[in-house]
Amino acid sequence: MSATTTSSATRQYEGLFLFPQAVTADLDAATEHVRESITRHGGEIVSLVKWDERKLAFDIRGNKRGVYFLAYFNAPPSIVALIERDCNLSERMLRALIVRADHLSPEQMKDAEGQAKLALEAKLRRQAPEGVEGEGEQGPAPTMD
Repeated sequence: MSATTTSSATRQYEGLFLFPQAVTADLDAATEHVRESITRHGGEIVSLVKWDERKLAFDIRGNKRGVYFLAYFNAPPSIVALIERDCNLSERMLRALIVRADHLSPEQMKDAEGQAKLALEAKLRRQAPEGVEGEGEQGPAPTMD
């Protein structure tokens, strides 16, 4: 009976958080900002991963590109508005969207976990020499000599 009470007290959510492209210089800080926004009010993160870097459809606060973080978390429905409020008031975060994720099983939410990959990318970006960052995974563009 307590399992039923627990499941009705918290729900599963999916959050997509958008940061300016400049956050790639310090992915750890952006990750911690998302983590703190969720856990400050009692949410429990199941999975948090850097999702993608993309060109934005329109400028947001003067930014043409952005970095998306995807989080799956459990939280009481009463605190979701508080999390959204924190995200809207954040000067570091451009946008946030939080929706219920009842269609996902806990296993599917955990499968999205990318903390190890995110930590490795953050470490590699800290060690990369100036100017190498923008080359992407393909390496530098070929030159015509």
